[in-house]
Amino acid sequence: MQKANIGVIGMEVMGRSLALNMESKGYSVAVYNRTGAKTKAFVEGPAKGKKIIGAYDLKDFVASLESPRKIMLMVKVGKPIDNFINQLILFLEKRDLIIDGGNSYFKDTIRRNDELTQRGFLFIGTGVSGGEEGALKGPSLMPGGEKEAYSLVEKIFKDISAKASDGEACVTYIGPGGAGHFVKMVHNGIEYGDMQLIGEVAWFFKNSGMNSGEIAEVMSGWNDKNDILRSYLIEITADSLCEKHKGSEEYLADRVADITRMKGTGTWTVQSALELLVPIPTIAAAVFSREMSQDKDLRLKMSKIIGLKKLSSEKKDELIKIAHDALYLAKISSYAQGMALLKAASTEYKFNLRLGKIAKIWRAGCIIRAQFLDDIAASYEENEDLVNLLAAPKFSNFVSKNLENLELFMRMAYQVKVPALAMGSAYDYIVQLCSPIMFSAQVAALQRDYFGAHGYFKIAGADDPEVMTAEKGKIREFHTEWMLEGRPEKEVTEKQ
Repeated sequence: MQKANIGVIGMEVMGRSLALNMESKGYSVAVYNRTGAKTKAFVEGPAKGKKIIGAYDLKDFVASLESPRKIMLMVKVGKPIDNFINQLILFLEKRDLIIDGGNSYFKDTIRRNDELTQRGFLFIGTGVSGGEEGALKGPSLMPGGEKEAYSLVEKIFKDISAKASDGEACVTYIGPGGAGHFVKMVHNGIEYGDMQLIGEVAWFFKNSGMNSGEIAEVMSGWNDKNDILRSYLIEITADSLCEKHKGSEEYLADRVADITRMKGTGTWTVQSALELLVPIPTIAAAVFSREMSQDKDLRLKMSKIIGLKKLSSEKKDELIKIAHDALYLAKISSYAQGMALLKAASTEYKFNLRLGKIAKIWRAGCIIRAQFLDDIAASYEENEDLVNLLAAPKFSNFVSKNLENLELFMRMAYQVKVPALAMGSAYDYIVQLCSPIMFSAQVAALQRDYFGAHGYFKIAGADDPEVMTAEKGKIREFHTEWMLEGRPEKEVTEKQ
């Protein structure tokens, strides 16, 4: 019997779609599911007549694969992945490859990679973005692990991945260990931010007197091929907002409950940012807004206790133009935060990430695919050592000339009582990032020294915001004796 080129475990929608994608590119695929009924339904249904082999026993599944075996796990994250790995290695040979294609936590991927490598097996943790459609027609893939492991599936991954407008495959080797899943995690965090920013703009339009159909029309215009906001999320927002509720003239958007659920990747992104001391306020605002959406009963009660009065807004055409530029500014800010987190993780975890290549593989197939990712990729290709995405001339020039539109948007949003947490935090990130002196931080530094003798650093002067240093560049530290007469200041710089 001819053996399959690759195997897929997990016959939910993503696993089925990937198997069909692989088969359509000329590969024979073995499939397995813990419950055989799902395997049977797939093999006798969508996969009927195709080069897809159904297996109902794990040992038979492994035996149906050519060596070195390549097995892709598309199962629930956590214990199910560990359980399948522990079962598989009973039948595998050294240098066989296991691929985790779920949204696993990157530290779990690092652990699994270390454990399997020590036992002589190969392992890849790969992000797969694009949902059901992407998995079937071409996803963006973010594989991390040993290069030897990636080389076994590089051709398959390039063949099944989405292709950007220039024909380039939306897959690249990300880096060692958990690099692939870290990048996918941050991708999802940026996705959270994107969705929240678009949602806040839509809410602003709604509270300014527009109905869902009118908002859909505006968003559809913003998805024009020549518009800087053109993206998959703008496209599907326009498409879904004009949908009517079945059996009525109401819009479906007006009947959907205002509760947004989540699976964890956004929360992990925020947790990682806290660990790495990287501010990502827009992504955090998106996570917190989803959490607030789930407090539906509380919000219903509070709305009866505190009534909110809306003020009139600007003329429709004017507010649409302002909102358009404000959304683009906020998206630049949000992506800059995500890229800053990738840069910090690359150093901390030795992932050796190439930010330009990552931006390139996000240009098609994935959820955050957007026209301006071409500009992000080009910016990092021109200067891989950008201190921040906002420093790229393409973006810094736009921000300098148009930041007031984001300021105007926030003023108008507050007038119509739209709590634009993500839009506001995107603005605040830019302003904080570009402030040579944050007076609030000066105040906090004194507060900490006053109540806890924590010490503070000093700058050379009001006109010279550089931090004072001693020999060899060591930062000088000071403390004021707040409880003593005259409040003497002393230097407490530790000697090297």
